[in-house]
Amino acid sequence: MLSSKLISRSPFMRSASTHAPRGLASILQKNPDDVVITFAKRTAMGRAKKGQLKDTRLTSCYLALFKATLEKTKLDPTKIDDICVGTCHPPSPLYVSRAAALAAGIPHYVPISTVNRLCSSGLMAIRNIAHAIQAGETSIGLALGAESMTTHARPTPEICTKVDEHTEAHDCIQPMGWTSEEVAKTYKVSRKTQDKYALISHTRASEAQAKGIFADEIIPVELNGAVVSVDDTIRPGVTAETLAALKPAFPKWEPASTTAGNASGVGDGAAICIMTTRERAEKEGMEIIGKWVGSAVTGVEPKHMGISPVVAIPKVLEQVGLTKEDIDVYEINEAFASQFAYCVEKLGIPIEKINPNGGAIAVSHPLGMTGVRQVVTGLAELKRRNGTLLCTSMCVGSGMGAAGIFVNEARSTSKL
Repeated sequence: MLSSKLISRSPFMRSASTHAPRGLASILQKNPDDVVITFAKRTAMGRAKKGQLKDTRLTSCYLALFKATLEKTKLDPTKIDDICVGTCHPPSPLYVSRAAALAAGIPHYVPISTVNRLCSSGLMAIRNIAHAIQAGETSIGLALGAESMTTHARPTPEICTKVDEHTEAHDCIQPMGWTSEEVAKTYKVSRKTQDKYALISHTRASEAQAKGIFADEIIPVELNGAVVSVDDTIRPGVTAETLAALKPAFPKWEPASTTAGNASGVGDGAAICIMTTRERAEKEGMEIIGKWVGSAVTGVEPKHMGISPVVAIPKVLEQVGLTKEDIDVYEINEAFASQFAYCVEKLGIPIEKINPNGGAIAVSHPLGMTGVRQVVTGLAELKRRNGTLLCTSMCVGSGMGAAGIFVNEARSTSKL
């Protein structure tokens, strides 16, 4: 018999989701205690400090999203058991998110929490609500991801000298641009390769916006006297030539290949999922659009933070008994083209399956929002193509990574 120490050290036991089904047949079964998603939408995003949300406080964004969601779904707010918000940098995040929930008409007896695991914070909010439902502690919960990078930019981490003397401790608080250049240098990801993947993202997002595809996942909200319903972060007309002409964003770090065109945009926005059990959803007459399967979290060497999806994705797939070929759509966060290119090629996943409507390089990366936004985006795309499985993943600042698996239960009636 394996010792408890050996079991605890297994990479597939640590950070495991509880009660996760294993194998495709098991995952696709419909059981009364399944954790399901009945609503998944996001606000339109705005360019940080320049876009449509630059004058909007995060509390206003929360309030507008709560109110729009309750109005759209007709969910009785007295039936909500818990709320979890993924967000990274605002001061007193619990106070401001709870204040916004109360102002939106959610009763004072509905509790709320916030979670910060940097770029995966939104996915962790979904995970926390899912685990609470699986444990029988929550029946209906809201998971949000939100960030205003205009009003709350990344603060400079401060550590004591004794901690800073440790190499990995020092590395884990360095600017993310430095980690991008470290990945490019260590794994020999050229500027040309980075620009190639960036162009794919920009092109796909521009085409998706022109076709109105993002309207399927955006819930219009009223902010500052205007209805916000279209992303202003996407830059049409990006070409290989315009990308090649951009100067390095971080010239002091070799190989200085990261630019404003091949790194994620800095943005503002919020996203939300309503989650419950299948039994409760059916009882309440709620439309089921997706099913939570499980998640995995991992750590990597901090200076190579960006490569973590190559660890997190295989980990979550093994955990739930799937292969990479089983997945129909991958939403992998494009923090930087350096790490994204490496992950795509290392994982060996066809680019046609990954970020089919572009990713963060084109649409931006409001940190706390991204983990929920990618689920919203992925489920909407699965519905369009009548696909079944979504895998979402992202690298996480300080040297971590996360991934999650979801089942689509919303079928498109379109003949396109």
